[in-house]
Amino acid sequence: MASDQCEGKSSWPELVGVKGKIAEATIERENPLVDAVIVPKGSVVTQDFRCDRVRVWVDEKGIVYQVPHIG
Repeated sequence: MASDQCEGKSSWPELVGVKGKIAEATIERENPLVDAVIVPKGSVVTQDFRCDRVRVWVDEKGIVYQVPHIG
């Protein structure tokens, strides 16, 4: 499955450089079908693809450093 098969907005490049909590709220507001999850840099995560999940990768200062996208 790929993000183009999921409903609603699927990628948020404009959130790189934003605080993680703000990014999380923005993502869930712009696509209510997903659950945004803040993930600290260096965390180990599952590799399964889910249309209802957006990982928000943050650095040690809590700032988004990678484009959040469905998956």
